[in-house]
Parts: sequence; C-alpha cells; structure tokens
Amino acid sequence: MKQALAYPTLDSDQLVETRLALHATSKILGGWLKVCRTKRKHWWHASLRPSLQGLTTGVIHAQIDFEMSLNLRESELDVRTAEGAQYGQSLDGASSASLSAGVRAFLLDQGVNEKMAPEVDDDDSAFNYSPEVADDMGVALSKVTAAMVELRAGIREETSPIQLWPHHFDLSMLWLPGDKVNGQDPTDEEYADKQMNFGFSFGDDDHPNPYFYITAYPVPDGMADVELPPGAQWQTGGFTGVNLSYDTLIKQSDPNAYLIDVWVRVLTSGRRLMRL
Repeated sequence: MKQALAYPTLDSDQLVETRLALHATSKILGGWLKVCRTKRKHWWHASLRPSLQGLTTGVIHAQIDFEMSLNLRESELDVRTAEGAQYGQSLDGASSASLSAGVRAFLLDQGVNEKMAPEVDDDDSAFNYSPEVADDMGVALSKVTAAMVELRAGIREETSPIQLWPHHFDLSMLWLPGDKVNGQDPTDEEYADKQMNFGFSFGDDDHPNPYFYITAYPVPDGMADVELPPGAQWQTGGFTGVNLSYDTLIKQSDPNAYLIDVWVRVLTSGRRLMRL
C-alpha cells in the first residue's frame, strides 16, 4: 500500500506567480457557474469543488451538460460534455484572455446559448506559471480538504459544501448554527445567518504566505479568549479571527491532529458564545 502524501512545503516566493495564474483561471470557471446555475444561498452555486486533479465545477446544465476542471496535476483547464466532446488547454504560458476565449468558443460550438456565456477576459498577459509549484498546491489542497471532511463529519448542525471561492482563491467551509442575527432581515441569509468560516488561503495581498483562518459573523464577545495551541493566534489586522500559518502547521509532528484541534476548539467555543 502506498503511503499517503505528506503536506508539501510551499515557498511563498515561488508560489505567488503560479497562485495568481490559478486564481485568474478559477475566475473563468466561476464566471460560468454564476451565469449558468440557479442562485443558492451564500452563493454556493458559484464556488468550485475540490477533486482528485484539483478543482471542478461539477456538472453544469445549460442547453447541454458539461463540466469544467482546473487540473493542478497536469496544469490544464479541461472541459467535457455529456456527449463526450472534450477541450483542454495548458495553463503554462497561457493568459486569461486565451483561456476564456477558448472555453467560450468550444462551449458555443457544442450548443450553449451565447446569452449564457460570460464575456471573454481582456487580460492577454501570459502567466508566469510553474507546473511543479501547481502540483504541490494540488497536494496541499487535497490534504486540507481531507481534514475539512473529517471536521465536517463531526458537526451536527448545517454546514456548507467544502468549496473554493474563485474571487479570493480560498478553500472554505461554513458552519451555520441555525440562529439569526438580531436586527437583520431574516430572509436575507447573507446578513441574517450566524456563521463561522473555516478556511485556507494560498496567500493574498494582506498575507503573502499560505495560511488558515477562522472567522465568525457576528464576532461574539469572548471569542478572542479561546485558548489556542502554540502557533495559532487571534488577529484583528486584515480580518478579525484566528490565523494559523501553513508553515507552522507542517512543522507539527501530526499536522492533521493539530489542525483539527484548532478547529474543534474554536467551534466548541462558538457553539457556546454565538448561541447566547
């Protein structure tokens, strides 16, 4: 039996250009989800799902049935239809404009109505892309997803899908205790639903290194007093919540146990503090 892959090292200096390329490509997939799918609460219709290869839209129904995938292992954007037609384009040396134009032309040729097709991205600058870095990112994404699946399995209340948001390129799972925020319109779930967000980002403008975060809405009194394992911390700059660097995680003797311990501690306190 093959040994499970370990959390890979992610060098932030090497990561940034490939992350930006994957972020741009994920927005292309997200654009199709927004126009082709019926809206779900909390925008769950417009997010990507982790897959064995990287990320997928799942099946999209729009005149034809098709699926789009961001393959981190092979560095490709792939599109498949239910009828067996396929389209693929390498991410290495591509641009947002070339990728979005290629996908659009293929799907229109397969029968998708032009009114259902997002406009072509106008950014024609070539990605500075590393297939090796993308592969490491795919492994990391798979490992974090597996840990989230384990966390989610022990939660009795409603949770969101484990999903990647194209607009920020972060993996996320919401916990929804079922309570409403005082003073908000109860029919507007974006602002009325109390929630806690367990997420992972490959880095952004405020935090250039990969990191885990936990946020709560609204932030309850006493949340910052939750005792965390060494290495995890409460922060207020950029966002208010728990911050744990990816580098800190992978230095632990048992990264999965450490990560789930952080999540469960905050979730347990959230159950008590957010439902008061």
